[in-house]
Amino acid sequence: MLSEFQDFAEATAREAGQLTLEYFQTDAAAPEFKGDDTPVTIADRNAEKLIRERIASCYPDHQIVGEEFGESAGDRESNHRWIIDPIDGTKSFVHGVPLYAVLLALEIDGAVEVGCAYFPALDEMISAATGQGTKWNGKPCHVSDESNLDRAVCAHIDTAYFDSNGKGEPWKRLQQAVYYNAGWCDAYGYLLVATGRAEVMLDPVMAIWDCGPFPPILREAGGYFGDWAGNEGRIDAGEALATNQHLRNDVIALLNQSNA
Repeated sequence: MLSEFQDFAEATAREAGQLTLEYFQTDAAAPEFKGDDTPVTIADRNAEKLIRERIASCYPDHQIVGEEFGESAGDRESNHRWIIDPIDGTKSFVHGVPLYAVLLALEIDGAVEVGCAYFPALDEMISAATGQGTKWNGKPCHVSDESNLDRAVCAHIDTAYFDSNGKGEPWKRLQQAVYYNAGWCDAYGYLLVATGRAEVMLDPVMAIWDCGPFPPILREAGGYFGDWAGNEGRIDAGEALATNQHLRNDVIALLNQSNA
């Protein structure tokens, strides 16, 4: 059954991604700004509507939560919940940068079992289901084997977010410990870790739709996804960290050094 859900997630994310490309690098992608000063576009809203319609048609009893339209009905007793981010990286999207993604995840009994991230402008797809490995463009992929933190590549969000969320000191320690800090942010950074092209990705602030797909994607690729304290699989911690298993303990220890 998980394979069926994974196939559905891939097909639906791809369809929604194609919709976003109709607006990408056009005047129609001009954003509005929400109360928290984050941008939203007609492409975000229409892509989420499409995904919700596909889920309601195929799995009408499943619950849904998405960034733009919140929680929707379905069967409140259902143990299946779809988590949607129609455009992760809207700032990239509105500036014509191709590193944005459509994110879709399925949570069953409180744990994410299926995850999919599609990057429409790059035509890159990564997805996973528990026990079935991670696929990048249809082929198996894995995190890197790098075991030395001083040779690791660390991807990250806007550096100002660390200080503004009270995590400037842990971030300073980590950026000084790694080989290279690269501002490949949002979902693209987690894709890079899962495919072995970077060793660390972290966010000081995170909503569940920003990271819904990544627990199975990183786990099945041989890596770690969770909070900064080492709680694997969490998407509700308000923060996120991905790394390979060789560096997991070192990175977590460094981030929590001041709390030891």
